Formats: sequence, C-alpha cells, structure tokens
Amino acid sequence: MHLALVLAAFSSRSVAEIPSSFPADTNQVQERTCFQTGAAWSPQGNLGSDVAIVYGIDTNLPARIQTWRAHGYRIHVMTGVAWGQYQDYLYGRFDGINHEDEAQTDREGHRISHGGDVYYMSPGTNYGKFLCVGVQRALDAGAEAIHLEEPEFWDRAGYSEGFKREWRNYYHDEWQPPDSSVDARWRTGKLKYFLYRRALQQVFDYVQAYNQRTGRQVRCYVPTHSLLNYAQWCIVSPESSLSQLNGCDGYIAQVWTGTSREPNRFRWDVRSRTFETAFLEYGAMQNLVRATGRSVWYLNDPIEDNPNHDWSDYRSNWESTLTASLFQPEVSKYEVAPWPERVFGGRYPSSASPADRKPIPPAYATELQTVFHALNDLKQPHTDWDCGTTGIGVLVSDSLMFQRGAPTPSDPYLGNFYGLAMPLVKRGLPVTPVQLENAGIPHYLDGFHILFLSYDGQKPLSPKVHAPLADWVKRGGVLVFCDGDADPYLKVREWWNSDGKNYATPREHLFELLGVDASAVTNAFQQIGKGGLIWLHERPVEFSTSAAGAARVVAAAQLAAKNIGLKWRETNYLLLRRGPYVIAAGLDESVEGAPRSLPGRFVNLFDSELRVQNQISIAPGSRWFLLDLDAARSRQPHLLASAGKAVLKQQTRTQVSFIVEGVGGAPAIMLLDSSKAPRAVTLDGENLPAYDYSAKEKLLWIRFENLAKPRKLSVQF
Repeated sequence: MHLALVLAAFSSRSVAEIPSSFPADTNQVQERTCFQTGAAWSPQGNLGSDVAIVYGIDTNLPARIQTWRAHGYRIHVMTGVAWGQYQDYLYGRFDGINHEDEAQTDREGHRISHGGDVYYMSPGTNYGKFLCVGVQRALDAGAEAIHLEEPEFWDRAGYSEGFKREWRNYYHDEWQPPDSSVDARWRTGKLKYFLYRRALQQVFDYVQAYNQRTGRQVRCYVPTHSLLNYAQWCIVSPESSLSQLNGCDGYIAQVWTGTSREPNRFRWDVRSRTFETAFLEYGAMQNLVRATGRSVWYLNDPIEDNPNHDWSDYRSNWESTLTASLFQPEVSKYEVAPWPERVFGGRYPSSASPADRKPIPPAYATELQTVFHALNDLKQPHTDWDCGTTGIGVLVSDSLMFQRGAPTPSDPYLGNFYGLAMPLVKRGLPVTPVQLENAGIPHYLDGFHILFLSYDGQKPLSPKVHAPLADWVKRGGVLVFCDGDADPYLKVREWWNSDGKNYATPREHLFELLGVDASAVTNAFQQIGKGGLIWLHERPVEFSTSAAGAARVVAAAQLAAKNIGLKWRETNYLLLRRGPYVIAAGLDESVEGAPRSLPGRFVNLFDSELRVQNQISIAPGSRWFLLDLDAARSRQPHLLASAGKAVLKQQTRTQVSFIVEGVGGAPAIMLLDSSKAPRAVTLDGENLPAYDYSAKEKLLWIRFENLAKPRKLSVQF
C-alpha cells in the first residue's frame, strides 16, 4: 500500500514467549475491521481488529503470521501485484528466463521504479505463475484470504520490449508508440487494462483450484485505489472488470488523505477538497460491488505516505476521510489503518529536525482507538438521510484511465467528472459515481432517479451498456447527457465505428435506442416513456471553470427532478443516521444559510474525552461522528464507547466486567451507560481511581493506560 515498504525484521521472540491471546470474540468471524502490517506482532501494532492482514510473501511470512495468530487475530495475507521484492522473477531465478524487459518503461527508456530494482511490472504470462508460488506460501501458512494489491500500470509506461511483445500478441499488428496518436493511446490503455486482469485471473484460478483440492474456502480480494484517483494520477488498472472475474470476492477501497487531497477544480478554483473528494471516491468503490454479491472494505489512514506533514494536518484530514466513508450505509467493513506501527510509533514531520519531530499526541491516539472499535458496530439495519435530494448519480467508465496521456490528454483536474459531480455535492446532494460497465447487472440502477453521463473523457467499452440504460430511462429515470461531441477520442477504432457500425459517436447509438432524434434534442426536457432526456451541448469540463457552469449543472438536475415529480432540496450539510450513530459534515462553497443545529444528547467519537454535548452545530468544514445517547439507552449498564478492545466477560445485578487490551502505552477511555454510581472500579484486581460518574447523565467514564495484553476490568455497584 502506497510508497515503498521495507518489511520489518521478524521478532526473535519465540511463540512460547508471546502473551496469552485475547478471549474469543463471537463477532470476529464477520471480519468487520482489519489492518495491514509488514511486521510481526508488537504492542504498537495491536489494534484489536478482527483481522490482521500480514503483508508480503517472503520466506519469513509463516513466522510473522504465527505471531498475529497467537494473539487471536484472523489472518489474511496481502502482496503487491504490480511491484514487490520479486527479483527472483526479474533476473530469471524463477524460470530461467530474464524478465527485466517486463519492467514498465517510459518513453526515454527509464524503468519505473518503486524503489531500487523494485520495478512496476508489465506482466507476462509467467508473472502470474510466479505470484502463485508466493501465494502458496500464504495458503500453507493458513491464510483465510489473499489480497492482491494495486494492479497498476502507469500511463507514461508502454515502451518496454515486454509490452511491445504483448501488443503484437494481443492486437496482431506492430506496436505503436502510445503518444503517436489518440488511437495508439487508447489501444495502449486497453492492453494495460487486460494484462493485469489476466495476471489476477491466474492467481484467482490457482486459489480456486487449491480450494477444490483441500475443501477450504480461501477468498481473494483486490485492494485498489478508486477509479477517480487512478484516472487523475494517470494510472491504468482493471477496476470494475475484476468483479466479473471468477474467484474475485471483492475489494479494499484504498482511499485516504493522500488520494483525497489531490486538487480539483470547482467554480474555477483549484484546491484540495479532501472531504468531498473522499466522499466521491468511496462512492465509486461501493459501486464496483453494489448488486454483485461481492464485498468491500473502506480503508482510512490516520496519517499518509507523505511524512512531512504535522499531526494536526494528519488528524483533520483523517477525520474528513473517515467521515466521508461513513456516508455509504451499504458498507460496514473497514481497514482502520495501513502500517499501524508508523502511526503509533512514528515521529513527524520528517522534514523537521530530529528534536522537533513529534510522536502521536495522546489525545489523537485515544481518538483513533475509540473510532476503530466503534466501526465494529456500523452494520445497522436502520438508516435515515437528512440532506439534499437523493437518488442522483454520475456515470463513470473505466475508460476514464485511457485518455490521460499524450497526444491529447483529458483535463488534468478530471473536470469531465468533477464538473458534473461537485456542484451537486456542494449543495448537499449525496451524489454517487455509478459504474457504467455494471449497468446491465440486474437491479443495479434501481434507486437512481437522475443520472448524468458524458462521453467526453471516457467512452463506453461495450454497446451492451446502452440497452439497460435506455430501459432505465423508459421506466422513469432522467438521463442528463452532457457532451459537445468534441472529444478527439471519438475517432478511435472502437465498436461504434467498426464491424458494420458507422456511428460518429457512441452517443448516437444510445440516442437511437432511446428513440430520439438528436437534431431535435435541446437543453429542455424530452419525455421518453415514463422518464426523459436532457442534453446539455457542452463539454463537462466547462462546468468546472465558473460559477455559471456549476449553476447550469444544478439547473439541469432541478429540471429533471421537476419533470418526474422528485422533490428538490438543497442543504449546506450532509447528515446520516445509522442506528444510534449520527454522521454529519458541514459544507463550504455551498448554499447560504445558518448551520444546521442538532439538539439532543451526543458524544462526539472524535473527542478523546467523550464529553456530552447537547447542541451540535454543523458549520462549514465541521466533521462529526456522533453517538446519540438517547438512542443507545439500555436498562442495564453497558458499554457505549471504548478506546481499546473490550469484550463483556460477566454481568450481574451488582457487577459488570470486561476483558480489555489495546495499543501498548496509549491512553484509554471507556464510557458506560449506568443508572447507578460505581462502588469501585478495578483493573486486574487493583483499584482504579481514574473514573468519573455523572448522576445527571447516568454515565461512567473510566480512564487508564492501555497494555497490549488482556486484563480484566470490573465495575462494582
């Protein structure tokens, strides 16, 4: 995940010396939360999640796995797909063939490196076989799932001899430099898209065959950035096509501060919009699996790859991305951290002098642990939005990644997407990126009332997506098509102008299925069955360059809503209730109006002190992860929040006890709902004086320092 990883040295501690594991948690089988680490177990990495994803398929993998298993974690294994410590393959020690010509190479002949001779690969047919050897090591060590991380092909690559060889095999003609024409650039993108899909299918097939032989049910996942980020960072990856492969069980959505702070343009202003960008990135990832039966974890990172920010920057951006991830109620699985050792053991900013580098602030360490464990409880059956109009999406295709390089790259700020989505999100409408390739999946488009679509900056990879889209319109949806038919990539050799088809643009094929005459379509609403079409004859990037452009997007959505009887609402905030939890975000660059005020009894889980608040103001830029105390009430003492893992051990009329542990040395706090004041609180039999009870609120706060070993905490009444 992210930048170059140096696997931590395996601890010399024998398994016999490892402390006792945490008592079994009956809910752990749900694999609600996980984290990834290249190290053996350590107190600083002891996050208490359901799953430890052990990184790397090197020879000491089994020993590292055992340290985590001994502490009660379910075990997954992750390895890089595009890069890794794969010198045995590179230099021919695997199969006797030198594969240096499969290193991704740019126009100047430079190999693209992840550090030293760890190159991004242009995978040949033997590469997947090589990965399977390492995966077998993970299978032998008892891994319950395999994560094949980041299948990435840089847009600037495509000049290696290995890639040229694959071109000739795939297209049956001579290789063309990617920057020689739009057609060559497009075909280069499609081949890159194919090569990693092929490599991954080799590993999926290998694991499936292993399952058939052994009767096990080892699963395969792909941790990957969002389509939006890969497109903006000029990387090609298989994305949506992976969910159609046999043996792919889902994804980890690798969305974090480093991806979401990437600047975009709204009303001409280019800047980072971490919350809104993360909101759209997470939405894009959820739409890879929606209606497919596959699952997704949402990753958050309490810091990021760039070590030169301070803790205040890391904290505020983590709160923004975490909040954004909670606005997808269909998702309730989370990767709470990559590399926990660099979070709880790192000192930042690295650019400062050694004396000025700071360890994690105690309050942030407590906040993180509190949130990590609250995420185990996010699978809530009841959800309720308070925001702008819902049911609006922007269609995106994997081909967003194919038009990012010379000779005519699409907008560097991805205005062909953000120009449509950002004006609506900023007005409190929870817009969803909708994967065009998935349109034909039964019920995939259910729940959407308005869809925006452009073929500027992307193209449909198959004509098959048009029939379900046309059917959706006729059943009552409104398609807002935003395009000036001016994209040079309309002229690439593709299905709409080949094999007897003579459409100038794929739009013409879609409009034909809709039964409309393009010459008669204006910016007005045109009825089609129970739904309709609005065609804005502009390139969508233009909507990102001015306030007037953003207003035209909003006006089109309002017109669509009016014509199908959809109630229109705009807000300067987003608010979602998930059971007893309230997630809220105030929006800047939004509609005018006083901040939304929320009365009640709340605890903000971003507050390390877990103080009661009776009035929440959702001001612009504010982020809230609230526990509604009234919604969480119970007749007997129970745990409301905990900065560390806490499992109920025993409960009687006069006592409640928990087994607790956490990140070693990090401050802990537990909040209990209790109608009675405690007589005593003990931790492993010793009196614990650091507690407070409020008779008014009927709440008990208990504070102590976490240890990375199980201890018994008891409250006597």
